[in-house]
Amino acid sequence: MTGYAVSSRESEAGTLTLELRSVNSRFLDLQFRINDDLRSLEPMLREAIMARVSRGKVECRLSFGRKEKSSSSLGLDGTLLSALHIAQQEVASRFPEARPMSVNELLRWPGVLAESELSQDTLQADVQSTLTTTLDGFLESRQREGAALETMLLSRITDIEAIVEQITPLVPKAVEQFRQKAIERLQEALGLALGESSSSANLEDMQDRIRQEVTLYGIRVDVAEELTRLSGHLTETRAILKKGGQVGKRLDFMMQELNREANTLGSKAAVKELSDASMQMKLLIEQMREQVQNLE
Repeated sequence: MTGYAVSSRESEAGTLTLELRSVNSRFLDLQFRINDDLRSLEPMLREAIMARVSRGKVECRLSFGRKEKSSSSLGLDGTLLSALHIAQQEVASRFPEARPMSVNELLRWPGVLAESELSQDTLQADVQSTLTTTLDGFLESRQREGAALETMLLSRITDIEAIVEQITPLVPKAVEQFRQKAIERLQEALGLALGESSSSANLEDMQDRIRQEVTLYGIRVDVAEELTRLSGHLTETRAILKKGGQVGKRLDFMMQELNREANTLGSKAAVKELSDASMQMKLLIEQMREQVQNLE
């Protein structure tokens, strides 16, 4: 499922920003974009996200921007300045012609302007708090999309149920039509084979054979059982959606079962109406299957 959330946290040292975004994926795929000085927090982030998210390609961006120092808050590293002074005197003693460092050069020396210290414990606590807020917003966005997908899936279920209700009365009629047509064809074929010399015993055998063939073919084209299973699967799918929670994998399985019954219905269809209904149902099931793979 897609989702997005971003949160920021201000402190005396700077601004902490955490962003979560996801796109559809059948499995959980975590990717991190983190500043090098925050890389040690990745295991904590991974564990927290995996505890609340189980599906989707999720990208986590974490950054920390230090505040620029104002002139009133500048701090000098006295130890480093003393070391630089000693080093400069030693250089001057060996190279009298060397020019001493200017104030500007001293201030630009790495570490001379001391930055405010930010303890790792404080930073981790800030990240945990920010992550909780961001995850809450992220999951809320996914829940809104999930509600929209649920509406779509329930609509497709209703459409398939309408098709099942429409074709169910056609099944006995289709079987009877097939039976009559099969009797006529078998009588014609067997009658030509037996010829004019057929005895009453042969006619009796012919009728028995016709009844056997028609019964067997009637069983093969009767799709009442498939329609019953389709109705049961649709009812179960609706119940899973209404129950909520992590339904993605269960719905994946239901889509397989629905597609199986729709395929069987199409292969056994004895009339055009049943064949067309099978095609319509498979299109609706495929639309559902594509969206189900986005659900957690």
